[in-house]
Amino acid sequence: MKTVQINKIELPAVGLGTWRLGDLAANHETEVAAIRAGLDQGARVIDTAEMYGEGKAERVVRDAIKGYQRDQLFIIDKVLPTNAGRDQLVKSLDQSLSNVGTDYFDLYLLHWRGTIPLSETVTTMEKMVAQGKIKAWGVSNFDVQDLEELWSLPNGTYCVANQDLYNLDERGIEYDLLPLMRQHQLPLIAYSPLAQGDQLSGKLTTDPLLQELARNHQASVYQIMLAWTLRNDNVLTIPKSSTPEHTLANWQAGEIEFSASELKALAKRFPRPDHKQPLATI
Repeated sequence: MKTVQINKIELPAVGLGTWRLGDLAANHETEVAAIRAGLDQGARVIDTAEMYGEGKAERVVRDAIKGYQRDQLFIIDKVLPTNAGRDQLVKSLDQSLSNVGTDYFDLYLLHWRGTIPLSETVTTMEKMVAQGKIKAWGVSNFDVQDLEELWSLPNGTYCVANQDLYNLDERGIEYDLLPLMRQHQLPLIAYSPLAQGDQLSGKLTTDPLLQELARNHQASVYQIMLAWTLRNDNVLTIPKSSTPEHTLANWQAGEIEFSASELKALAKRFPRPDHKQPLATI
């Protein structure tokens, strides 16, 4: 399994996303089992957010992690930009901690930029680190200018990760954002690595090259697409899965190693962007 280092902790590069989990109460037990299936395989990272179902996804995580050693888990949560001020961030964090049933988060992210000054958010994040409610903080949906502004602030360089949309169909960050992050050794957390269901994967499942690679690696096209996001170092990918079967398939994708010729073929078939693009988000 490929690994990534975040906040000086070595982690498996395939994590467990939770977007849209908890939306239907009837699926609760299956979704809990999906997370547990990953943890039982050795997954450590669970990514959630207060926005996901207004706390419902966090409560799925709460039920899934019962019985597991907390220090073996790496739980990421996110605060909404409207809640990222000095007072509301603390309230949001406490509510999320309660929802998940834990005393701390390993990583707490600003979900995207809003109107609250970054300096206020950073200062409050640092206070939460000092209080032990979070081990580290980071950002999400930040582009080049956002990071440069962040790094210019007092304590802004303490940001330990940036979470952005990244998949075969949305790779604009490769033009300038990813090179900048590599230069600063800032890990990427790739969300929606398979996009939203068939919007991406349905379009690419019939691609001849992806089908050929799937045969070469005795894998599915979905697994090839997921492994593609991990072809470079310093990336954590967080596919969502609502069933144990999909979780196991996602986990196995982290074992796929492409040959030099396969990487060359992928680069030719899916060329990197040659100009700046607006940051893609979902």
